[in-house]
Amino acid sequence: MKSKNKKLKVAVVQDWLVDMGGAEKVLKAILSLYPDAQLFSLVATQDAKKKIGVSSVVESFICRLPFGRTKYRNYLQLFPLAIEGFDLSSYDLIISSSSSVAKGVLTNSNQLHICYCHTPARYVWDLTWQYMREKHLTSRWSPISLYVRRVLHKFRIWDVISSKRVDHFVANSNYISRRINKVYGRQSDVIYPPVNIERFVPATNGKREDFYITASRMVPYKKISTIVEAFANMPDKQLIVIGSGPEEKNIKKLAKPNIHFVGYAPTDELISYMQRAKAFVFAAEEDFGIVPVEAQSCGTPVIAYGYGGALETVADGETGLFFYEQTPDAIKDAVLQFEARGANDTFTPENCRQHALQFSEERFKKEFKSFIDSKLAEFYESFA
Repeated sequence: MKSKNKKLKVAVVQDWLVDMGGAEKVLKAILSLYPDAQLFSLVATQDAKKKIGVSSVVESFICRLPFGRTKYRNYLQLFPLAIEGFDLSSYDLIISSSSSVAKGVLTNSNQLHICYCHTPARYVWDLTWQYMREKHLTSRWSPISLYVRRVLHKFRIWDVISSKRVDHFVANSNYISRRINKVYGRQSDVIYPPVNIERFVPATNGKREDFYITASRMVPYKKISTIVEAFANMPDKQLIVIGSGPEEKNIKKLAKPNIHFVGYAPTDELISYMQRAKAFVFAAEEDFGIVPVEAQSCGTPVIAYGYGGALETVADGETGLFFYEQTPDAIKDAVLQFEARGANDTFTPENCRQHALQFSEERFKKEFKSFIDSKLAEFYESFA
């Protein structure tokens, strides 16, 4: 154990570094607090490292396996072995940013391990059967199904055991805090993730156009297909869909002429659409959901599925409204209700922007640094 007066040696552990999503934005903010920290990750791509602003990442052996950087999820059964393969014994403070296995690194009693948990791994807990259905693996007697279920079963055991290696959990929402308690039996503090409210700002002219917007990676749980189906049944209402992903081809088959697909959009283009849209439509059950907050930061109200993190990021009746079933009919009803209420200027850009300010990056950094400093002080005190 080093003296508290000496400079901390910090390790930051990320599950994987291949995209620039919400977890990566949190990682970037953490690294700005600890610029000398060494970053560890199962796999990392050059593009993602460039966007995060790091050059040195210690990767696991998975990156050397066939298609390890693109098909890394196929090696789920090796994730525990890979994450335990990092030698962190020379570090004083370990910060893991985890929605899968990063929290499972091996540490000792002279080290403080704080985990910022985006969620317990969804694919092995609450979304198991959804993933099994998508992969057509629900047959009780299929050898492949039996194998996959065994892998997931073993992973769950490891997941709970490895949660005991964390000294303190930080959850990204109250919703996830409850899930951490449910899955791991651990208490956690809540610190909302950072949103770039300095960049996502309302348009200077404040002009709105006659279209709705949604933006997401096109994977099943994001429910983009449900949103598209809803607007296909409302031919007089325009929908702009931003994003790409494995479900894109199938989703486009559901579209009608009033639905327009943009594909991947750079941040400035995304902001422009958000600034001009009547509302942002969001149908996923998210752990937190940064994109709806970005929309509100642009002064744009949100029509959201009233479950999960959205309940904490959207003010119902003030910065948007909720629907409570992930169905096209529920979304359609919500859009019609929005337009009826919006005619009375219920959802103002000022309200949306003001609400989003509480999720700033500056606030995240202040709260997260204060939390770590307090836990370090307690940790050092325990050695007195």
